[in-house]
Amino acid sequence: MRVLVAGGGISGTVTAMALKLAGHDPVVFEAHASGGEDIGAFLTLMHNGMDALRAIGADGPVIDASFAAFGVELVVPTGETVGRREFDTEGLDGPRTLTRATLYRVLQDEAARRGIAIERGRRLTGAKTVPGGVTAEFADGVTETGDVLVGADGLRSVVRRLIDPAADEPRYTGLTVVYGYTRAEGLPAAPGIYRMVRGSKAAFGFTTDPDGATFWFARIPDEERPRAEIAAVTPAGWRAFAHAAFAGEPLPCADIIAATGDEVFGGHSHDVPETRLWSTPEMVLAGDAAHAASPAAGQGASMALEDSVVLAKCLRDLPDPVSAFAAYEGLRRERVEKLVAASAGQDVGEERDWLYSHHIDWDAKITG
Repeated sequence: MRVLVAGGGISGTVTAMALKLAGHDPVVFEAHASGGEDIGAFLTLMHNGMDALRAIGADGPVIDASFAAFGVELVVPTGETVGRREFDTEGLDGPRTLTRATLYRVLQDEAARRGIAIERGRRLTGAKTVPGGVTAEFADGVTETGDVLVGADGLRSVVRRLIDPAADEPRYTGLTVVYGYTRAEGLPAAPGIYRMVRGSKAAFGFTTDPDGATFWFARIPDEERPRAEIAAVTPAGWRAFAHAAFAGEPLPCADIIAATGDEVFGGHSHDVPETRLWSTPEMVLAGDAAHAASPAAGQGASMALEDSVVLAKCLRDLPDPVSAFAAYEGLRRERVEKLVAASAGQDVGEERDWLYSHHIDWDAKITG
């Protein structure tokens, strides 16, 4: 089966690798000439995300390019540390932290090593059903025909709108998220942990990589602004915006932000709480195209990786795309919508086993 995959980010690239392992012929079409959107941010792959990569033998390159954390510390506005939670790593890989750009690179390099074509600068604009499959249309005027089309094309998915022209737009969560990196000396270190700080106006988190760099983020309540306005904010503008959210508080946040140079990036946070239609007989959604979540739970990438592997297993084990897509949605919808809802409330609860302990057995058959 020739599978067209729209989107060369995390979900699309891993979907292609899983499909290749399942015996199909995937080709990835990435809109951007290199990398992808939001490449300035960093992310964490939690235990379940690493488990999904391990299911298809793709965890090694990610481990080599990332660093581990073993727990979380909670700090309140007074500066007092009020709790520490160790991650259960027995039998589990993760969490692993790395920049989004690095993750794109190592996954795409691994896909190429496995013989998967990634065509960059190919922005999907439409698709139509043809006898025996689907023809995808691209901004460059060239079309491609395959048996099915996987929409792994992110928050503002073209494929989601093709499947359901009345699909809801992504929902603004009320938060602007700013990310930064600094190698400035004299800052508080948090090696091997994520120190999560609850300020009076915003939330902040940071960790220290093995080379001494501080990775930080701030989640700041904010009014929704036009996309063009957000895109025009400079690094200095993001730094000033984040600094103002913590100025005057007895916390390290403002000092860390002030010590950051131009490696600071920001943007609004959106989610997709429910997607009514995940598929047609020829098209299906994966990752953020189906269920984007607020970053509060740190699970967006990990859930997308789960999607990728489960979808490939369904297309491997079931007799036709219609039954495969139905089984895939049945296995995924409840779990991801629970995560999106919990993340929107910024509270996934103290009991997180339902998130972290999720396991995918590549050899187990999907029966429909």
